[in-house]
Amino acid sequence: MTYPFKPLTSAVSDNNHSTGGVQHPHTLSTLDFHGASSAAAAKIMKVELARLGSRITDEEERKMFNLEMDGFYMLFTRYLNEKSRGKELIWEKIQSPSAEQIIPYSDLPVKTSASDLTKLAVLKLNGGLGTTMGCVGPKSVIEVRDNMTFLDLSVRQIEYLNKKHNVSVPFILMNSFNTDEDTRRIIQKYTSHNVDIVTFNQSRHPRIKKESLLPVPRSYDSPIEEWYPPGHGDIFESLYSSGLLDQLLEQGKEFLFVSNVDNLGATVDMSILNYMVQSDAEFMMEVTDKTKADIKGGTLIDYDGKVRLLEIAQVPDEHLEDFKSIKKFKIFNTNNLWINLKAIKRIMDEGTMDLEIIVNHKTTDSGEKVIQLETAVGAAIKHFKNAHGINVPRTRFLPVKSTSDLFLVTSNLYSLVHGELVISSKRMFNTVPLIKLGEDFKKVQNFLQRFKSIPNILELDHLTVTGDVTFGSNVELRGTVIIVANHGERIDIPSGSILENKVITGNLRILDH
Repeated sequence: MTYPFKPLTSAVSDNNHSTGGVQHPHTLSTLDFHGASSAAAAKIMKVELARLGSRITDEEERKMFNLEMDGFYMLFTRYLNEKSRGKELIWEKIQSPSAEQIIPYSDLPVKTSASDLTKLAVLKLNGGLGTTMGCVGPKSVIEVRDNMTFLDLSVRQIEYLNKKHNVSVPFILMNSFNTDEDTRRIIQKYTSHNVDIVTFNQSRHPRIKKESLLPVPRSYDSPIEEWYPPGHGDIFESLYSSGLLDQLLEQGKEFLFVSNVDNLGATVDMSILNYMVQSDAEFMMEVTDKTKADIKGGTLIDYDGKVRLLEIAQVPDEHLEDFKSIKKFKIFNTNNLWINLKAIKRIMDEGTMDLEIIVNHKTTDSGEKVIQLETAVGAAIKHFKNAHGINVPRTRFLPVKSTSDLFLVTSNLYSLVHGELVISSKRMFNTVPLIKLGEDFKKVQNFLQRFKSIPNILELDHLTVTGDVTFGSNVELRGTVIIVANHGERIDIPSGSILENKVITGNLRILDH
């Protein structure tokens, strides 16, 4: 089922079309602008957004559009305000989190009782497309293991959880306008499964012209590329305004487990859920130890005595190397989050969920410079009581962002148990191999064509492959293996090969006889 948005009072609608419903206590009168240029830009933007909305003839559609533009306008004016004031983090105030702010997972009591599951809902962030891996449509429908997609695996996990413990944990998908139509069509195949699937949409915001600070779209139905989803920090506003937050609370749900749909390690953990219930924590973020592969990931910090999320986009250029340092910032955010639903309701009613704005610079296909104002869901940690991080094992962070990641999760390093990837007991090391596949492997279709079968990597530490390289069947890789085919060269790894601590370059052709 899909929950429709509830109409809210809109700051950009005219007086003849006020929308009723839940009202935020913050208003435009509370905004303090420093600088005439910022005030002028805000005024012009308000006029432009009202003009876009005024052209919608259907009243309900106009209400929904004005609601989204209201959220965008508040974000835009906050951006102008912070820009004019030069608001930045004071680097000297940034401290490593205290022992109370980061709890080791090993310190949690082991919990197997299912009593708390009746209070839980699971939400996957499903707004992304598979374009970076050369796929069309939502990323969640890419096949990742045994002919099963990200969505298939998630549904299977929740269905098994519900059946095993005789509970009804709902499975929620936050879609974007990029993924909603395809996702709603695809999930019809799960109608006979023992899982209640709910979808709702995050907001759609207009891209902003960098020079003039005017919205790119000229009408409410402008082409899709002139709009953007404003980051997963929009989850709170969208849950609140859609009415889904109230419906979950009415159903007796108290806790929400949020994660990225492409993180195959983000499964329901009884010990973490029980700890959240017992500790009265309103927000818990799963973090894990940083490696050199994670230097761009956001991290938890202590700032003025409060735990906060620090993203790389917030870091001044002169401190980027400090941010990437494994010595100073030892953990990073997995974006596996456990959040108290009643606390979300309280904070949203108070209207205080202001998250740090991430300015994302883009260039359109026509060459125009635009900006997108986005927020991250983890930044909300500063608004919740008794919020802290939990340092979890690396196994709870298994994202598939590239074909290098896909190589890992399709290999014999893992097996599939009730939709959950479990690392092989035959693997002698606690860490997973470092995989670097070159441009020739970047798209999923090309990746699949270059392997007759995925190699045995149980004893592999590091694999780098660049250039025109193909693999036969039943290949085994051990230790460190580097394969480089320079321009104009090709390397075919023969079926049945065992490569251990080898560097292979030049030409190696195998032709069918």
